[in-house]
Amino acid sequence: MKVIIVDDEPAMLLAMKRLLSNMEGVELVGCFQNASEALEFVREWEVDLAFLDIQIAADDGLELARSLRLLRADLDIVFTTSHAEYAIHAYDVYPLDYMVKPISRKRLSQTITRAASIHSASSDDTHDLSSNQLMVRGLGCFEASSKQAGAVKWISKKSKELFAYLVVNRGRSVTKDRILDDIFPEMPLKNAEGYLNTAVYQLRKALSLHGFKEMVISAQEQYRVELDQADVDFIRFEQAVVELSEINPANEAMAIDLEKQFAGELFEDKSFEWATVERERLSIVYDSYAKRLAYWLLDRKRFREAAHIARRIVSRNEYEEESTLLLLKIFGAMGDRQSLHNYYEHYTQLLLQELGLQPSEKSRQLYEQYQ
Repeated sequence: MKVIIVDDEPAMLLAMKRLLSNMEGVELVGCFQNASEALEFVREWEVDLAFLDIQIAADDGLELARSLRLLRADLDIVFTTSHAEYAIHAYDVYPLDYMVKPISRKRLSQTITRAASIHSASSDDTHDLSSNQLMVRGLGCFEASSKQAGAVKWISKKSKELFAYLVVNRGRSVTKDRILDDIFPEMPLKNAEGYLNTAVYQLRKALSLHGFKEMVISAQEQYRVELDQADVDFIRFEQAVVELSEINPANEAMAIDLEKQFAGELFEDKSFEWATVERERLSIVYDSYAKRLAYWLLDRKRFREAAHIARRIVSRNEYEEESTLLLLKIFGAMGDRQSLHNYYEHYTQLLLQELGLQPSEKSRQLYEQYQ
């Protein structure tokens, strides 16, 4: 069982390291004195159990626990602290255990035994599920694959489109009439019904090679896909954005990594008419989140990181003034007058040539402020 310790007290780190080093079945893979280092490590390496101090210098151990859980849902958390009154708040994040310092060898051994027992049982129960998970990518492309059989080989374009359509509906049932209107809009009703039945058959056949034939469910002229065994990138992205309601030093590494996960527009390489509204909605979710992250980095004078994200936002819609103002602010704050001038000139020419407009007074004033 791979274990990490996060505690800003060197003496506590040393004591825990000595206790854990003599325990059978325990591999201590990391000791950290701040949240950001722990998050970076867990992003890259497998960890089964984390001992976290609730108060880690300027960091919040409870927030760190939430961030770690976003990275690894099956990670067990054990809180260690000198303050018993924190116990009630700690259980908001469902830890495996809560230990008040000083920690005895016997007490630690009991916790390790419990963690090992739970980990062993959960590994047995979920091994088949995790090894046979369907990975669905919809950001910047559309493809599905599994470890069991590799990429899904679609039998027809319509069966592939039907699967994308049902995935976008996130497990909700969709009526046959609505599917016919959206996927077969110009086809006679009788023909469309026949094509739908064929597409469902082809979809189930393609998924059956991966062990997911039963994922496509139809009943009473309604259809849906069961997503319990699927990892869908755009669903996971949006859920993570909601959970990251506040960016702080404890979750900054995860926040930056999350922005990178938005690899492109929903089904970017597919002209699915029915996906337009959902594509625009997810685009707004990304833009709002990316701006929030860029401003957070700007406030901390992390100009290069902020500028990289701001450029990406602007490239998606060069006419949007809010994004332009953000990029100008970053160039101005970092003292890069050349980039400030070059981009403002580009923006001015773009507005004039494409829309016949001049930059707003707000944009002009911001530009002159940093010149």
